[in-house]
Amino acid sequence: MNSFQDMWRDRGVRTWVSWIAVTPFAVWAAVRVSGFEPDWPWVPVVAFTPHAAVGAALSLALAGLLRRWAAGAVALVTVLALGAAVLPRALPDRAPEPVAGGARLRVLAANLLVGRADAVELAGLVRSLRPDVLTLQEFTPLAKRRLEAAGLRELLPYAVTRPAEGAGGSAVYARHPLAAGDLIEQGGFGQATAVLTHPGGAQVEIVSVHPCAPKRVGRLRCWLAGLERLPRGGGRLRVLAGDFNATLDHLPVRELLAAGYRDAADAMGRGLSPTWGGWGPLPGVTIDHVLADGRMAVTDFRVLAPVGSDHRPVYAELLLP
Repeated sequence: MNSFQDMWRDRGVRTWVSWIAVTPFAVWAAVRVSGFEPDWPWVPVVAFTPHAAVGAALSLALAGLLRRWAAGAVALVTVLALGAAVLPRALPDRAPEPVAGGARLRVLAANLLVGRADAVELAGLVRSLRPDVLTLQEFTPLAKRRLEAAGLRELLPYAVTRPAEGAGGSAVYARHPLAAGDLIEQGGFGQATAVLTHPGGAQVEIVSVHPCAPKRVGRLRCWLAGLERLPRGGGRLRVLAGDFNATLDHLPVRELLAAGYRDAADAMGRGLSPTWGGWGPLPGVTIDHVLADGRMAVTDFRVLAPVGSDHRPVYAELLLP
């Protein structure tokens, strides 16, 4: 006990402890707000920025407890910077929704875990939610057979499917007519595109998003190219839905939003709900999104229970202009 009390009284020890706690989060915040995105391992690490914001708040409390005011000042700036980046996702948009008096478009997206997701459960989800559009990722030939045997094609009779072995396949199923678009292919990952014709007459391009995962050195170029090849906003109405392998803390996603999209989860104040992970040692992160054309209104967003996959499906309701 005496040694601990002696350490507590030692100003040098308290200073070192406070700076050791504060500095990693301060560096994190500086890089996150800089507009610069370093190479691996930063790209997978920055997905955990919401958790880093909590860590920064704890480091601020520690600096205050140790009465290290310089470290505390740095920690306070860090908390404000990370809070400004993260907290708006937990709050519904305060700006008025776009004037969108058109038809409702219900969008469901699900990653199938290399085709191993439960086809019957997913078909049941489609029956209960009645989406107009379903985008699928990691869509294998076996997954296609299982899903259609479970009745998916009767529920959503129109489809543009690009099955592939492994994680690179994708598909778009719909309740309304679809015209196949170009496949966005990068590094063995195919992102299916289709143009949906809504009964009200509107045409909406749908992209089943799934770039490479930036999980190791050498995959970042593929991941970045897969996101950069997604169509920007403007012109035809578009919805990008699926597994982006990226959060709103990744620069390519923020650039997409600046180019004419809205993240449906962020718009509804549900942007911190994890869609992948949350089991084992790593906390969950939000890498599955529905990005809606900025001219659309967002009226609902939900992260759903898993259907035999390591990803949770995401569901959004949009109003067309």
